[in-house]
Amino acid sequence: MSGNFKYNRLDKDNVAVLLVDHQTGLTNVVKDFSPDDFKNNVLALADSAKYFNLPTVLTTSFEDGPNGPLVPELKQLFPDSPYIARPGQINAWDNEDFVNAVKATGKKQLLIAGIVTEVCVAFPALSAIEEGYEVFVVSDASGTFNQTTRDAAWARMQSAGAQLMSWFGVACELHRDWRNDIEGLATIFSNHLPAYRCLIESYEAAAGSKK
Repeated sequence: MSGNFKYNRLDKDNVAVLLVDHQTGLTNVVKDFSPDDFKNNVLALADSAKYFNLPTVLTTSFEDGPNGPLVPELKQLFPDSPYIARPGQINAWDNEDFVNAVKATGKKQLLIAGIVTEVCVAFPALSAIEEGYEVFVVSDASGTFNQTTRDAAWARMQSAGAQLMSWFGVACELHRDWRNDIEGLATIFSNHLPAYRCLIESYEAAAGSKK
């Protein structure tokens, strides 16, 4: 089996980000992460997308109902990105405007995250795989009711060919080499990972003491 494996890395020139139904009402049902951790993960993914200049598509479902509007920080981060407010389609891929926005990016690798994992993430992920896209699910920027439903959704998507990644793994794979930009990537990590901020501060203090 290993002889047939091909490691297709995320390519920043061929990746689009789909943020699906990160809505203020739906955030209340996310229980597989703490509220603070989940929001941090979503914004870390968004900041990474911004840093790497990845085309990003935002979408909401039935936002006039209890699902609520898009989390405002995402709209502020991507004011010029396509924003598809779906009138009712549960699977974002059933909305023509959303699919057209994805296709307009011209990218074949899709990073998908959203709420809830087994529906708002899994349905478009499976639909995109069926149409030939390479799909990467950002697991820690996607949330749902509990770990049981999350694990079932992960298994379903993986069996169809989706790859699960963390936002940190995504950022590292896109960056490839620290020498491309040490300060920029370190800033993202420091802003969203307290332990990494401590690492940087410790390093800077040690470096300063040697001068």
